[in-house]
Amino acid sequence: MAREWAELTPEEKREERFKRWLSPQGVTFSSPKAEKAYKEKVTRFASAFQLKEADRIPCILPVSNYAAYYAGMDLRTVMYDYDKLKQAWLKFLHDFEEDLDTYIPPGLVPPGKSLEAVDYKLYKWPGRGISGETTTYQCVEAEYMKADEYDALIKDPTNFWLRTYMPRVFGALKGFPQLPALTSFEEIAIQSFVPFGLPDVQAGFQALMEAGTESLKWIAAVGAVVAEATAVGMPGIMSGLAKAPFDTLGDTLRGTQGIMMDMFQRPDKLHEAMERIAPLAIEAAIGAANAAAAPIVMMPLHKGADGFMSDKQYKTFYWPTFKKVIMALVNEGIVPILFAEGSYNTRLDIIKELPKASVAWWFDQTDMAEAKKVLGDRACLMGNVPTSLMMTGTPKEVKEHCRKLIEVCAPGGGYILSGGANIDKGPPENLRAMMAAAKEYGVYK
Repeated sequence: MAREWAELTPEEKREERFKRWLSPQGVTFSSPKAEKAYKEKVTRFASAFQLKEADRIPCILPVSNYAAYYAGMDLRTVMYDYDKLKQAWLKFLHDFEEDLDTYIPPGLVPPGKSLEAVDYKLYKWPGRGISGETTTYQCVEAEYMKADEYDALIKDPTNFWLRTYMPRVFGALKGFPQLPALTSFEEIAIQSFVPFGLPDVQAGFQALMEAGTESLKWIAAVGAVVAEATAVGMPGIMSGLAKAPFDTLGDTLRGTQGIMMDMFQRPDKLHEAMERIAPLAIEAAIGAANAAAAPIVMMPLHKGADGFMSDKQYKTFYWPTFKKVIMALVNEGIVPILFAEGSYNTRLDIIKELPKASVAWWFDQTDMAEAKKVLGDRACLMGNVPTSLMMTGTPKEVKEHCRKLIEVCAPGGGYILSGGANIDKGPPENLRAMMAAAKEYGVYK
């Protein structure tokens, strides 16, 4: 008799998820060769996550919006023309098909018309707040939650998001503060309907519907790219995104200055809010992983880097709820990739307490030799080929840098060659040199 999911250990759950990743449902491969290549690549990544040696180290080329510029386009074009978006990413896929272990679809290229429909204020992008068409989109940081609003967030996050936060970041939803709390609906709900008839409220819902309609067109193009990539034998490496609760508050709500002040002025409220947010982050991340083939959740880490706060502050404010989210994912058999932007040189002794072979640390500027020394027998390591080298170096320089990284990080398994951060532009020969280094120097005997 088959055991229920809840009865499985975290390791058994992860093994089941790896099996699903290895044999994805509903996929028709373009050829037996493509299916064989897909399984080899998934096995390569799964081995690295488990600190095992496969045939060689896997490699993730550091590309995000690169496909747009490689195809002779720009970010604005692919944000608004989804046929061009698909065309650019498929061109990159097929031109680099022999040089890829995994493929990054255009899921982080937002649909411009959807953002315009809701008058999104949290980002600027080419043609909307940014002049020119070659610059990437940028976050507009501000105090979208005021210092005296912690109690409202803690009491009812959904109500706070709907009636306070969303009207501040979506100009089209300026009427939503007039909405009733959804918990106000009783048996006779007549009066609760009244605010939904107000012109500003109806205009807000109309804007959301327009954004939703446009987003369906966008996701169809993204899905077509994913399907073709999988069919030719290219596995995805990420099923969803999650954040440390401190970063959700600092990036999305309070802003950097606000949350840094909160550590001193209202630490108890900050802790309470992070504890309230943690289960919401966990639920969303598990849902994304359950809906995808790859059992991988990416967690970009922003405000925990060296220099943002002391080690004492990190252990007090950042690490506890961050670890809570990590462990909840690990216990569900999911592998969190923890993208430590900036450097984590002073954090290594803190983060090594996670269970063995449970996470992957993707380092940007961290000393990889020291990371291997401290974490090499605990966690999969990723990174950290510099973006400057990928954009301005020669193929020979790229390959030599990768060789040195591989020599330090690959022994014993548990290393994935990748960039410190992604590039939008740069010589395609440098990408091929990086992949060539993995194939030549990353082979396990």
